[in-house]
Parts: sequence; C-alpha cells; structure tokens
Amino acid sequence: MWTAGTHVRRWSDSRDLNRGSYFDRRRVCPAPGRRSGTVKRRDTTKTPLLLAGLLAAACGVEPGPTAEPEQAPVSVPDSTSTTFRVYSAHATRIEVWLFAGAGDATPTARHAMTKGAGDVWQVRVNGVKAGALYGLRAWGPNWPYDASWAPGASAGFISHVDAAGNRFNPNKLLIDPYAKAITGDVVRVQDPVTGALRYDPSILGGNDEFAFIDSAAAMPKSVVVSDGFSWGGDERLGIPPEQSVAYEVHLRGFTRGDDSLPYALRGTYDGFAERADHLVDLGVTAVELLPVQETQNDANDVDPVSTTGDNYWGYMTLSYFAPDRRYAADQTPGGPTREFKAMVKAFHDAGIKVFIDVVYNHTGEGGVWGTDNRVMNVQSFRGLDNQRYYSLTSDRQYPYDNTGVGGNFNTYDPAGRAVIIDSLAYFAEHLGVDGFRFDLASVLGNTCTHGCFNFDKLDPNTALNQIAFRFPPRPATGGAGVDLIAEPWAIGGNSYQVGGFPAGWAEWNGIYRDTLRKDQNRMGIDAVTPGDLATRFAGSSDLYQDDGRKPYHSVNFMVAHDGFTLKDLYSCNSKDNLQPWPYGPSDGGEDHNNSWDQGGDPAEQRKAARNGMAFLMLSGGVPMITGGDEHLRTQYCNNNVYNLDSVANWLDYTLSPEQQNFHAFAQRMIEFRKAHPALRPAEFYSGNDTNGNVLEQLRWFTPAGVPPDGAYWGDANNHALAWRYDGTEFGDPASAIYVAYNGWSGMVNFTLPWPGPNKSWFRVTDTCNWAEGPDQVVQPGQEAFIGGEYTNYGVCGRGLIILIAK
Repeated sequence: MWTAGTHVRRWSDSRDLNRGSYFDRRRVCPAPGRRSGTVKRRDTTKTPLLLAGLLAAACGVEPGPTAEPEQAPVSVPDSTSTTFRVYSAHATRIEVWLFAGAGDATPTARHAMTKGAGDVWQVRVNGVKAGALYGLRAWGPNWPYDASWAPGASAGFISHVDAAGNRFNPNKLLIDPYAKAITGDVVRVQDPVTGALRYDPSILGGNDEFAFIDSAAAMPKSVVVSDGFSWGGDERLGIPPEQSVAYEVHLRGFTRGDDSLPYALRGTYDGFAERADHLVDLGVTAVELLPVQETQNDANDVDPVSTTGDNYWGYMTLSYFAPDRRYAADQTPGGPTREFKAMVKAFHDAGIKVFIDVVYNHTGEGGVWGTDNRVMNVQSFRGLDNQRYYSLTSDRQYPYDNTGVGGNFNTYDPAGRAVIIDSLAYFAEHLGVDGFRFDLASVLGNTCTHGCFNFDKLDPNTALNQIAFRFPPRPATGGAGVDLIAEPWAIGGNSYQVGGFPAGWAEWNGIYRDTLRKDQNRMGIDAVTPGDLATRFAGSSDLYQDDGRKPYHSVNFMVAHDGFTLKDLYSCNSKDNLQPWPYGPSDGGEDHNNSWDQGGDPAEQRKAARNGMAFLMLSGGVPMITGGDEHLRTQYCNNNVYNLDSVANWLDYTLSPEQQNFHAFAQRMIEFRKAHPALRPAEFYSGNDTNGNVLEQLRWFTPAGVPPDGAYWGDANNHALAWRYDGTEFGDPASAIYVAYNGWSGMVNFTLPWPGPNKSWFRVTDTCNWAEGPDQVVQPGQEAFIGGEYTNYGVCGRGLIILIAK
C-alpha cells in the first residue's frame, strides 16, 4: 500500500433547498442510437478537441472556442520510452522529475520539457516504461527559473501571486492533471498544538512560511500507465432511459461490512463486482457510484473522535483520470485501473449500467487554507496555470467560490473544459462507464471565467453544452449514448437551476423531493396542493416539457447520500450529527429536512417509508434510491456522514424481520414498475383518450371518484388523490392501473372508477400496517379481487393502494 494522505472537509449547506471539405454527415454527425438493448464496445480514442470544433460546425452545431491543447496532454508509454506531455499557457519552464519510490524526495532524474503547439509541453524519456513514478515542477512570471534553484530554495522568486493570478512555485511537486494513476494521497501529519491530523504543510504556498518548503516527500507521485485490457466481448448496455431504475451507493460502503466476502475484497472494486447479484436481485438497472476518481481518503478515521480532515464521500478530486487506489485490491502499478475495468465488465455482464459521480465544479486543491487568506494548497492545477484552471476574483488574487468547497474550477476556460471532456472520454471510452452524475453541475453552465458567476444554458461555449455535443445523450429508444445527470444547483447567484438545464441533460429533481417530503411530513405546516402532487407524479412537465425534454429527464428521489436515509427521513425530527463514534461526530448538515418521526411509532415509520418507495416507483421519470434504503438502513439521524468511514456508512446485510419485509416490498415495487410501461412514459401523459377505448391515458380522481375541479386542485387542505392509467395505450399487461393515496391521518373511503369493459379491480398492494409482511406487494397472478366501478375502498390514514384491472 502506498503512502496515506490528508483530507478536506465536504461542507454541507442549504444549496439543495434554495431555489470546408466534403464529408458524409450521416457518418460523423451525432445521430440517435440503434434500438437494441446492447451496443458493442468500440474501444476508441477520443475525438481531438480541434477536430471536434470542425465537426460541430459541419453538423450545424455552434462549437465553443477551440480548446487548448489541440493534442491532449497525455503522457504515453511505448515499449522503450515515455513521452510526457502537460498543458500550461503561462509557465516559462516545466520539468519532469522521476522517482524510485512513492515517498521519495530525491529524484532519480529530471528532464526539462519543451513548449510546443497549443501550449503543450513535452519531453520523450528513453527507458521509462509503464509503472514509472514522476512529478512535475513549474516556473512562471511570478517565479522565473534560476539555474541556482534547488528544492526548498527561493532563487528566482518574485512574488507568491502576481497581478495576473499566477501562483507558480517550483518547490511544490505537482500531480500531472492527466495522470491515469497516482500513488496515493498527500501525507498527513499530526498538528503539534491540537494533535489533529492535517495536510503536511509542505504542500502549502502563498506566504513566506510555507512557500520555500519542498513538498516532494509529502506528495503522491503520478504513475505511467499502459491502457492494455481485454474486455472479452463486453457489450455496452443500451437500456432506454425511461426504463432505468438507479441505485446510488458508495463503492466502499457497499461491501465493507459484508461478511460474505473475503476481508481483502471488502470495500474494493473486486468486492463490488462480486456482489452485483444483490443489485440484480433487487432489480435496479443502473448503479450510480459516489466519486471513484482519486481523492483524499487513504487515512480516513484514524482519529475516530475528530472530524478533522476525513473525506469518506470523496468530493475532493485529486486526479480526474485515476480510479481511486484505496478501492483496489490490486495495489500494483496500473492495478486500480485494471480492477475498475473488470468491475464495469462484471456489471455489464449482469445487465446493469455503471454511472459515476464526477466533481468538476471544484478540485481537491481547495481554496484558502486556515486563517491566512493568502495560503492555498499547490498540488496540481494551481501550480501549472492558476488563471486558466481556476475562476478567480476580479483582482485575480483569490479563488472565486460559489461551491462552498474552496473555489470554482474554470469550466468556461478552454483549458479547464478540455480537462473535463478528456477525462469523461477516458472513463466512457476506455474504462467502460455508461453515464455520469455531475456534482454541483450549475458551475458547468457558468459563462464567466473570473470575477463573477452566470448560468446560461443557451451559451454553446459552456461545459454543459460542449459535454452534450461531445457525448450525445442516450436516445429515448435506447442504444448508443451516454447518460448525463446533473445536480442542478450550487450556491448563490442564479445557480439553482432545477428544470433549467439544456436539452439532453437529466436532473436530480429537488422539487420532486421537497414536494413529496412536505406532503408526507409537514401537513398543515407547508402548503402542498393536489395539483402539486399530480404534477410531480406525472413527470414534472412544468420543469422539463417546455424545452423538449421528457419525463425521464427528471431523476426522482426522496433521499440521497447527502442527508437522511429513507428510514431516518420518517424517524427523525432533526439532525443529530454530534453524536459519538461510529455514527458521528460530523459537522455541518442541513437544518431544513422536511422530516418527521411519525409520532415515534415504528410501524407508522415503516408505512411512511413504504409510501416513499411506492411514490418513486409510480412516478413518471427515473426513480433513484440510495444504497441500503431497500432495507431501511439508518444513520441514527446524522444527515451529513461525509467523514465517517464506519458502520454509519457501510451497508449491513444482517436484516431484522421488518427489514426483510421492507426489502421484499422494495424489490417487488421495482419489479412492478418494470413490468408496467404505463408507469414509465417516454412522453408526457395526455389527459385524452388516444386509442378510442373510452379511457383517458391518465385520469385523476377525488376520493368520491370524480375528476377534481379547479378548486380541489388548488386547495392545500385536500390531502387525498387518486389516478388511473389506461394501460392499453402503453402496451401494458394491465388494461388499467389505479392508485389511491390518502395523506390524511384517518381512513378515507375511495370510490373506484370504471376499470374498462368487462373488467374488475384487483389489489396489488396496500401500504397500510395490516398488510405488512413479505407479500405486501403480491406476485403477479396473486392479486386479490376488490370489485368494479363504484366499489368503495377504505384506505387507512397515510396509506396508499395499487389496483390493476383484469
């Protein structure tokens, strides 16, 4: 195992609750994918960004400015040598330093690079092959090269930062931004005053105290990697987006507590692949992994009573091309990359797509450090070209920050955008990833480079639009394409953009989450009308229809990693983040959770959770559940467990009878959704009869069995709603499906509508407590007869029923 490192806190905040030549176009322009369920792997190289610009113009798409570099600055080994490449527009000298060991400070050799076209520096070094360790040192206008300089010296120094924002410092060994592996994390040391673990201060720059310290011994080294891997006939999954059921989970947490696996595999890519059967059994079609690109996490929780420095979630990326080494059972050079590919192939073989959470709004270098606002980490981008890779304040002296985690990555600058697109291409085209969830993705729509923030979905030069051009989203019919999912907010300005992203982008629908939570948990406190509920259940057309997007562009969720679990949403009135290990302590955490403990009644808590799970599986859009919610995992009311590498985050597969019952409920609700296309429309529902069978495609009802009028729709004092799908318009095996939801605390009688000619209603499930058990959702063919039109069905307080016509 290579050297351990330090961590940066993942801040929690209220951001998610605020509002020329001839060519054949058919061969090169983006087009809808084929209809088949799988797409043969084609292990291609990415389109160079200059060529991408030419193709964009030819295909009638306005490209952004040509991104530097014209040739991707990737260090490439061959049989006898390695050509090192790195981008910097403002450096005046860059050197490659080679090392024998990960913790070494003294190099085995150093080589000056030559600046070439597109501001790409390069040098070819004979005898350097895959597995070699290296780092970069850079000089620039604020610190010109001086031949007398040695590590830890000040020779050539002019200023820590100049008027243009340059922060070159040759004393800081730098990670290659395009490195496909690094040896681990930055070394952590014990603070002599507080005793807490923190970054080795040698990586800091910005004032005289830290700038003249060599960081080589504390810094991880970049690793030369060969991309060889046999995919063995792997096929990409072309599952249509409207058929998706997503499962968000932390890779380590999924198996770290799994006693059925050998200890060495727990928490690893190999271990995750071994337990693909759990997700196959559950029925999900896509796994959405929390960040797996290299982050500061090697020394998590060595001090369990402190929150200082721990980073379990992984939202502080050190290297955008490197799978995180900590999650690999194979620690040899190149091992994490090979193991990651094998994991992806295993999930493809199981019929499950692999999405990864990517963090391009900020980087692991962070921003201002400690009480001195001049001091910042210098680990990679900042030391290579600060003004191109980071958004800075108007005076260029400090990071511009509306992420809450240290400073915005410069996503509108062609250099920053190139890193984003090239790393996405590497993970999609070489590592097999099927889709991406973009953290704080509003920052990728920023049209400012420095001194401001402005989201504009129409600007073709934003990273958002360039990504969608470079990676055409998967079409509605399935086939080739990439699933693009945004977390559509950041902090401040016009960054809250639920419903505001460009065509092709799906979004975490925070309005769906908030509406359903308030209706369940804050009745009489927050106003939620039947119209509000119907809009969310039907796919949120108010958010996605106006710009041509579809219901499946709404990713519906009740909870996510960032907040309460599903169980805790209905069991906790407030957060309890400062509790002792292992479920705390954690700082931060949202204070406005729209949660409620259901009066402290465990049976009512489980019923509320069943309703929450049912809402997801009955709503137009893509349902997303969080790992462990299928069996009511708890964090004991801690809603910000970003720092806890403990049982608070590790899934426990030893289930109580109640947990087993809930798992069966979740599994069968997913199965029911997958079996009934009426519940997962590719287009927004119509209120009309479109096939002449006298049943509307979707019809809403009051408990009395009549359509709501305007007064009912808009009255937040009405807490019951029912609806009927005409299954025949969707090729559904059920000719009609009826759902009734009672939000009142007491029983409400629902008068059932017409089920169609010669049909009666049969019960699939009733979420009320009387039915709790392993068969609360019955198997197909076991539905209980209820009756026909005008039959009354009493739905318990805060209960839900599903009936089918047959």
